[in-house]
Amino acid sequence: MPLTYMEHFLLQAEDIEATKDWYVDVLGFRVGPHPDFKFPVYWLYLGDRDVLHLTQGGAKVTDNRMKYLGQESQAVRGSGVIDHIAFRTTGLEDMIAHLKKHNVEFKERQVNDQGLYQLFLFDPNGVKVELNFDVSEVKGRKAEIMASDLADAAPN
Repeated sequence: MPLTYMEHFLLQAEDIEATKDWYVDVLGFRVGPHPDFKFPVYWLYLGDRDVLHLTQGGAKVTDNRMKYLGQESQAVRGSGVIDHIAFRTTGLEDMIAHLKKHNVEFKERQVNDQGLYQLFLFDPNGVKVELNFDVSEVKGRKAEIMASDLADAAPN
């Protein structure tokens, strides 16, 4: 069940368009492909890697965002805008057994068009952690929520 690398972090922005433009124009990120989560999101890339994900933050997030990711902070300024950190990992069943052994609660999600199976959990400080596994590791498991099952939302 080794973690292999930090995959991305998600910022929740009050003005997702201005935030996207700043990272693209000022720091040289590029907007790239992302799954259809049925809520506003941008994935910003450096080279071939999506390393910064953006979504709407504040008090008026969509129902789909709340169902899929939840929201730990309504902050739109400061470090409270970081919703979660994500790691790529392997060994889904071993990780689930390990988390259960340590009494760590988690939620299971699946991103259909990305081939990812996800576990979301919280560290002792309340920081959300996303663990991403290749969907090939899923053997008879069914995520509580599949991104494709969320209702359509307005495109960004």
